[in-house]
Amino acid sequence: MSTHPLSEIRAILFDVFGSVVDWRTSLITDLTAWSAARGWTADWAGLVDDWRGAYAPSMDRVRKGELPWTILDELHRSTLADLARKYGLPNLSDAELDHINRGWHRLQPWPDSVAGLARLKTRYIIGPLSNGNVALLVNMAKGAGLPWDVICSTELFAHYKPDPETYLGAAKLLGLAPQQVMLAAAHNNDLAAARACGLATAFFPRPSEYGPRQVRDYAADQAWDVVAADIGDLASRMGC
Repeated sequence: MSTHPLSEIRAILFDVFGSVVDWRTSLITDLTAWSAARGWTADWAGLVDDWRGAYAPSMDRVRKGELPWTILDELHRSTLADLARKYGLPNLSDAELDHINRGWHRLQPWPDSVAGLARLKTRYIIGPLSNGNVALLVNMAKGAGLPWDVICSTELFAHYKPDPETYLGAAKLLGLAPQQVMLAAAHNNDLAAARACGLATAFFPRPSEYGPRQVRDYAADQAWDVVAADIGDLASRMGC
């Protein structure tokens, strides 16, 4: 049952990694082709899964004050250096490591994402509310054809989700009250944090996001304001 009148919604902001873009398949495909062109192979699936596994812990170090504010590109790059050694890639140059790291800038959308976003854009302000830094999100949007109106990176607030400063900061940036902003995501925990800040919420599942490591988010675990099958279905439910 909806707790927010959907008629009040003026902006729909999206979690991006896993919700709008398929980070796992994108990175594995990209890096497999890149290394094959150089005549060598690596366990890219294992490395990518471990890289994503380090995502939340690395941001928590910033959140807890163990590190100063550090953008996601730099956190990813630090983790990658350790994983390259673990996966037997110790001889990569800095330029090669940088290319691998920028794979996050080259992520590709789920099949329904671009068309669904284009429909929502006809009625709502749309954009990411993502832990990705501004440059990463801009480059991703250009490469993937994501038709954002605005980039709401947590870099703008020097906080990572699920800190309240991110959700409330995005609403303030848009000149809107929290209840006029909807967060749409494939992650129940992100939506719970947004709801606690007064935002409306929409869930759609991405059951293959983590491949064999997927253990959660197969379905909505709360009565979010909207529960949809995908972004196209969300657009239909939001009158687009």
